[in-house]
Amino acid sequence: MASTTTRVTAAAGCLTRRIFTLHAPLRPHHLSAANSRLCSSKQATKQDRKPKRSPFRPAPSTTHDWIGPPNPLSNLRPIVYRIPENETELEKRLRNLRQETEDWNHDFWTKQNMNFSKEKEAFIISQLSAKGLTLRDEQGRRRTLTSEEMAEFYKNFLDKNRTRHANYNKQWYRRNFTITLLMARVAVTNMWRTVTDRLGSRKSNTPTT
Repeated sequence: MASTTTRVTAAAGCLTRRIFTLHAPLRPHHLSAANSRLCSSKQATKQDRKPKRSPFRPAPSTTHDWIGPPNPLSNLRPIVYRIPENETELEKRLRNLRQETEDWNHDFWTKQNMNFSKEKEAFIISQLSAKGLTLRDEQGRRRTLTSEEMAEFYKNFLDKNRTRHANYNKQWYRRNFTITLLMARVAVTNMWRTVTDRLGSRKSNTPTT
């Protein structure tokens, strides 16, 4: 099972997740949270326009999951998990946990990226003001800082959010461990059911003397 990259680099910050345009189905054994990714610092500045969200959300399928494009706030792909026919209580428990983890992950990175963008913008403005410069030059072009100047912001942001990221990592691994165990239990249960069904079918087809 793939796991999300949880290390935050200097380019970390803007992560997003857009609602559902239907793409190729995702097989049930893929974890939704594994689709999270980090945006570059350049992408993090592209938040002048409020992202649009489609109200369309497809109904759950009985055979496959629906997966949408990355959301413009969390950079995670939303998933509508399949609801198989004759879903067992164990399968339902697994599906609900995966969906809840998906939503929790989205909420965390949405808030984190919004904070990152706001603090980054405030830092740039303060640094330019200290130089006696405005955010835009005479031609209306946006001024930028050097990579060395921005390195100070990235380091301070990471240091300030170190505990928050550590707590996120702990809960992330705890959730994925539980999901993995449930997936294994579902797989074993389904395999045992298949074996018993085949044995029962053979017995019923065996002629009696």
